[in-house]
Amino acid sequence: MALLVLGIVLFLGVHLLRVVAPGFRQAMIARMGKGAWAGLFSVASILTLILLIYGFAQARQVTMPIYTPPIWMAHIAITLMLVAMICLAASLLPAGRIATKVKHPMVLSVKIWALAHLLANGDSASVLLFGAFLAWGVILRISLKRRERAGEPVLRPFVSARNDIYAIVIGVIAWVLIIWRLHEWIIGVSPLVGA
Repeated sequence: MALLVLGIVLFLGVHLLRVVAPGFRQAMIARMGKGAWAGLFSVASILTLILLIYGFAQARQVTMPIYTPPIWMAHIAITLMLVAMICLAASLLPAGRIATKVKHPMVLSVKIWALAHLLANGDSASVLLFGAFLAWGVILRISLKRRERAGEPVLRPFVSARNDIYAIVIGVIAWVLIIWRLHEWIIGVSPLVGA
């Protein structure tokens, strides 16, 4: 469980730098250049993600049940994941109405993903991992709202409603692939088991 905690702290810590140390990113860009900072940030993100995944895999072997979700929670989780995938796709495309309406579709996608998994998983490793990501999403959303109020441009301008169609199609395809096999291949558990 210690590796999972370390992975969570490091991964989410890297992704909360702008919240906890607002001037650090700009200072590093001024010092290193934008490309070098982006490279360093990417390497740190990948390494801490690998540690988090390894830690979660190890923790799942010794995890203890905290609560037992009812079977029907799996249905809610699967449905929520469809919304999460559409939001994720919307965050990766030029802004359509979905992106402009929800303001921060990537953050919303992570929060929905974490909530869905908390509803369907009651073991200690899952509660720790998904609870931490849900908390991260809430903290980041509050920070983005404060930055927006301070006049910092944090929202993407609307480009085309066509991107909403793309986001929905890509999100549905990703959701189907995850439900069909990807979740089982990558995580080792089918989301349809018990659903």
